[in-house]
Amino acid sequence: MDDFKLKLVLSILGGIIFSFVFILLAFALPLEKDELIVKPKGLLEEVSHSAKKGAIP
Repeated sequence: MDDFKLKLVLSILGGIIFSFVFILLAFALPLEKDELIVKPKGLLEEVSHSAKKGAIP
């Protein structure tokens, strides 16, 4: 097998393996972080919490 065919086969196999790794990562990693629900302690935290939820436009 000459050099060109060897490079072609290795690049195709490398691309397949590279794609396979990212497909596995897409299934393994979660989309969103699960945030802990913490009750606001003071008035400032309540305002900040409601602003994050979208209660204050």
